[in-house]
Amino acid sequence: MTRKTPRKLPGRREDGATTKAQILEAAGDVFAEKGFDRATGKEIAERAGSNSAAVNYYYGGIEGLYADVLVEAHRRLLTYDKLVALAESPGEPTEKLKSLIGLIARRITGPESSSWALRVLSREILSPSSVFPVLVKQEILPKKLVVTGIIGEILNRPHDDPVVTRCTLNIIAPFAMLLVGNKQIFTQVLPGFNSGEPEVQEQIVEHFQRFALAGLAATAAALRSNDH
Repeated sequence: MTRKTPRKLPGRREDGATTKAQILEAAGDVFAEKGFDRATGKEIAERAGSNSAAVNYYYGGIEGLYADVLVEAHRRLLTYDKLVALAESPGEPTEKLKSLIGLIARRITGPESSSWALRVLSREILSPSSVFPVLVKQEILPKKLVVTGIIGEILNRPHDDPVVTRCTLNIIAPFAMLLVGNKQIFTQVLPGFNSGEPEVQEQIVEHFQRFALAGLAATAAALRSNDH
């Protein structure tokens, strides 16, 4: 993806950081509502209270802006630094994974589920855009290495072992489904699955934790049996 060098706009005040942040927030709302293909730089700039040249000035165009929105959306779900801090903290790897599942599950099933960040990610997962590789390179792959490292430690296998990969898929699949799924459809197809109440949300979180750890325990036992 080619990024243009920002040019100086005449008469622009020295509040660039604020303006840039306002554009990103406005863009997040527009992309969440309309998707990347139907969004325009003009509408985004208007919502941000800026002139139409601001998108090019700060982001090199709407494609560069969308790439930054995607990256920011993934960081709002979970930052790389927070993930690394969790992985490097004292304690058993099972407890680290349990904490990680809790963090993600609470974000996806809680009030933040209606934020533009999660809605933008949902759209991108369902219909990847031309800038999806930017998200993969900057956020998804680095975080995946940390997560597979934790799971590999639980299974006593390298992070790139096929068994670790399959277990990782099993663990993240429910979150992906909740991210892209329609809540009304979920409640119709799966009665009782309503994360609106805090108590119900915690029950969902605990279930995801219990299910993932039980699956890993069964897998580890099977691996030990095969090794003998």
